[in-house]
Amino acid sequence: MSSRGFTFKQFHVNHDRCAMKVGTDGILLGAWADMCGARCILDIGTGSGLIALMLAQRSHKAHITGLELDIAAAEQALSNAQASPWANRVNIVQGALQHYVASAFDLIVSNPPYFVHGQAFKDAARGQARHTGSLSLAELFANSRRLLSDTGSLMLVLPSQALSDAQAQAAEQGLHLIEKCAVFTKAGKAAGRFLLRFSAVDRPLTHDQLVIHDSSGEYSESYVSLVSAFYLKM
Repeated sequence: MSSRGFTFKQFHVNHDRCAMKVGTDGILLGAWADMCGARCILDIGTGSGLIALMLAQRSHKAHITGLELDIAAAEQALSNAQASPWANRVNIVQGALQHYVASAFDLIVSNPPYFVHGQAFKDAARGQARHTGSLSLAELFANSRRLLSDTGSLMLVLPSQALSDAQAQAAEQGLHLIEKCAVFTKAGKAAGRFLLRFSAVDRPLTHDQLVIHDSSGEYSESYVSLVSAFYLKM
């Protein structure tokens, strides 16, 4: 199953004009994020609108704002949102997080940039979307705390090498890591990424793990159970 073939059961994302292809990280976060009680949600760096639309599909009441710096990507996200069944609950805003002003959100999600300067990209838009120069972890946590309600949650998907920095930046903002899910691409390999939940309300940290492919190379039952609602086929 290729990422270009990703299809919502109720809505097809137009990837041909998308600045960024649909990736596993976004799918994982959109399916994993705890939406319980969240009525006002912000998706930072929404790209094609994938996560925002997944969250809209999962909820009948939540209103989701997708914030995107890249103009072309924001236009595509808007097009996708308007063509979806949830157009009245998904709003796309083009601009930088550092200058974004809004009322407090119950939930903030992000699949943030995480590559360092010096890494080459053939596609300029992909480079901007994945370089920490456009949004550092420090800026992500500081501005998320600014926009988050006192009881809200910030949920991220990050590569394993960014985990320590994320925890340090969160602590600077008074945010506590309360949920951590280690994601293994294949059984027997080291965790390549983490799904993380931060909150200003401290509570015991819960640990979990998810294996995408089992030892035979097929999608694991746990992965299928998590994401199958967003695929026509698996």
